[in-house]
Amino acid sequence: MSTPRLVIAAPASGCGKTTVATGLMAAFTEAGLAVSPHKVGPDYIDPGYHSLATGRPGRNLDAYLCGPGRIAPLFLHGAAGAGLALVEGVMGLFDGASGLGELSSTAQVAKVLRAPVVLVVDASSQSRSVAALVHGFASWDPEVRLAGVILNKVGSDRHEALLREAMGSSGVPVLGVLRRDGRAGTPSRHLGLVPVAERRAEAVESVRELAARVRAGCDLDALLALARSAPELPDAPWDPAAEVTAGTSPGTAGASGASPGTAGASGAAPGEAGTTASGRPLIAVAGGAAFTFSYTEHTELLTAAGADVVPFDPLRDEQLPPGTQGLVIGGGFPEVYAPELSANAPLRAAVARLAASGAPVAAECAGLLYLSRALDGKPMCGVLPAEARMTERLTLGYREAVALGDNALASAGTRVRGHEFHRTVLEPGAGPEPAWGVTHPARRVEGFTAAGVHASYLHVHWAAAPSLAVRLVAGAARAAAVQGAAR
Repeated sequence: MSTPRLVIAAPASGCGKTTVATGLMAAFTEAGLAVSPHKVGPDYIDPGYHSLATGRPGRNLDAYLCGPGRIAPLFLHGAAGAGLALVEGVMGLFDGASGLGELSSTAQVAKVLRAPVVLVVDASSQSRSVAALVHGFASWDPEVRLAGVILNKVGSDRHEALLREAMGSSGVPVLGVLRRDGRAGTPSRHLGLVPVAERRAEAVESVRELAARVRAGCDLDALLALARSAPELPDAPWDPAAEVTAGTSPGTAGASGASPGTAGASGAAPGEAGTTASGRPLIAVAGGAAFTFSYTEHTELLTAAGADVVPFDPLRDEQLPPGTQGLVIGGGFPEVYAPELSANAPLRAAVARLAASGAPVAAECAGLLYLSRALDGKPMCGVLPAEARMTERLTLGYREAVALGDNALASAGTRVRGHEFHRTVLEPGAGPEPAWGVTHPARRVEGFTAAGVHASYLHVHWAAAPSLAVRLVAGAARAAAVQGAAR
């Protein structure tokens, strides 16, 4: 399939990749193109800005979490119907998973996608040296096509002239120059940028300003022509329906224990009491400002597996969506909103009742904290026999793990790759029946399972393990059947 595409990379973090990538997405969208936004790595926050800029879901391309073989199919699935796809890189161009070479690096994704790379260079403290820097990146890996440079944080006309003169002999064209300007900056805090959901009005204005800066400083025609030079990809798009029909993907362990793809696998026939009007079990997914971390493919897999998915906001909604038979609480910033979450006692009680009923509840990181007894002294849902608190220590990194027993999300022996990213601790850190046995980088047990609850710090991309979605929907359908029988 042929999709015009560019990868926006940088020599290191902090050079302005997100600024440039988001600005380009917004500028091309405003010009009338359907732009598909993508982000290398596990980051949840940048895709929120990408989505705001384009009006399409921001999607992640993480070769560690999903495997290199799924990168092109996931890309093509997300880019369907788009006239241009822009992929924001992670860290430096060649930086990947620690100790694993190029795995999960921007360079690896660019090679898999056969996409031209545009390097965003922080030129604030250099002039002629910029050419040596770009030459090094252009020649390091001949399989990476470094096809252009955008010079960022340029100080003056004189500074720009010096940079352009130096780049003239590099063989890599300058496709844009952006001056130092803090007006369109995005505020940060303990885990990176502040998510769009927490500052939507200001974020809209920031994205508008970024688009204006990019239009003024970048050669959009040249960038689009470069994107259109990318060759066709031989891969087929990722298909959530096919994934759940298979029940599991190559490289993941075990069957889900249910016939895939239908709610009826659990004994709840379409239209039976306890299901929604569509005959499908209803799974509620937490959202709003406190729970902003989720991958779009999770909802697509749940829907393909036979569920109706309904969002709710734990900061505002006092009850779960009517008829909820399953619950997903992803990551986010409950520590920022602990007083408000605690004050919503009716919803906390509703979550506790659902968990006590045996309905499946899948919680990651922020969801784990929300299910605890308390967070920084503020009462939470009380589902887990543990208390959480903020610390100064950042826990960050990729993990490999195995399900130690059958639970609401995974069958025993299911192997996954995940990611941890938090500044909190839970005491105790794992229950008597832990969710995962972490096997890399260090062996330990982690998380909680009890009845229908699966709660863990580990973020897992379900595209690599669709059996998780199938199993969760099967559990929700069983809960629907039980509810129907009770009625």
